[in-house]
Amino acid sequence: MGMLVNGQWTEEEPEGEYGRGADGAFHRTNAAFRDRITKDGSSGFKAEAGRYHIYASYNCPWAHRTLIFRAIKGLTDAVTVSHDLPSIRTQGRTFGPHPEYPDCEPDILHGFNFLHQAYALHDPHYTGKVTVPTLWDKKTNRIVNNESSEIIRMLNSEFVGVAGNDKDFYPEELRAQIDEINAFVYPNVNNGVYRCGFAVTQDAYNAAFDTLFAALDTLDERLGKQRYLVGNRITEADWRLLTTLLRFDAAYFHAFKCNKKRIADYPNLLNFARELYQYPGVAATVRPRYYVNGYFSILRVNPNGIIPRGTPAPDFSLPHDRARFG
Repeated sequence: MGMLVNGQWTEEEPEGEYGRGADGAFHRTNAAFRDRITKDGSSGFKAEAGRYHIYASYNCPWAHRTLIFRAIKGLTDAVTVSHDLPSIRTQGRTFGPHPEYPDCEPDILHGFNFLHQAYALHDPHYTGKVTVPTLWDKKTNRIVNNESSEIIRMLNSEFVGVAGNDKDFYPEELRAQIDEINAFVYPNVNNGVYRCGFAVTQDAYNAAFDTLFAALDTLDERLGKQRYLVGNRITEADWRLLTTLLRFDAAYFHAFKCNKKRIADYPNLLNFARELYQYPGVAATVRPRYYVNGYFSILRVNPNGIIPRGTPAPDFSLPHDRARFG
């Protein structure tokens, strides 16, 4: 994907991230921007309607988290968004009109063609990755945050009086349990598929593969006993797992060589994903065909760049069985 070095785009990549370390494993680079929006503005970034913009991607599971929270919190009118073109990576994340992606909004703020231009506007000397989601403040013309786990919590809790509803997906009394399940799902599943796909040694791939499917087995068993990951209430933990499940059969199974079992072969995970997909507002954020185009256009995992014509994703709109838990 490349990166910026002193504000200039380069095809270089962070050292050691894509399996270039001694162990041949994928090591994700931490997000660089960690400021926060607060309800009262004490952080310098006050929660206000129309002030913030998300540079996102239909293809990216991390960006998808923010699109889901924007939808389920009723913030679609309060927070604007631009979507990159899933398979176009001329200089990293690329924006603009394209006949294959008519619902990918261009950069409505600056008319930039590339996300790295926004990063360079924030800091002309920035060195590092250029990633989605990126939360942008229109008032100060700068990046607030590019860590998805933090952005979704801001959307969840800080826009009181701005959001269309007061639903809380990170309630105080469940935070310890949510954090515990997130700490299991993130390295083993959310990032686990990437550790399979970007491994460059057999040992690194084997370890990631075994860990991934052991975790999926555990989660399927857990969801055979309760409706959601934390009891009988939808929480942040469920939404964080969902974005990986939605992409698994369409992309990860083949492109990332995660081919032991499909999500379609896990009855509880499949029905869990169907229920969440059918939650009001979520289906509109899902684009299975874009997942195929996006992941198979990564030359690191598909050197010939041939995009499969099929989209082998489950039909998430079919009825689910989760109501059996009450």
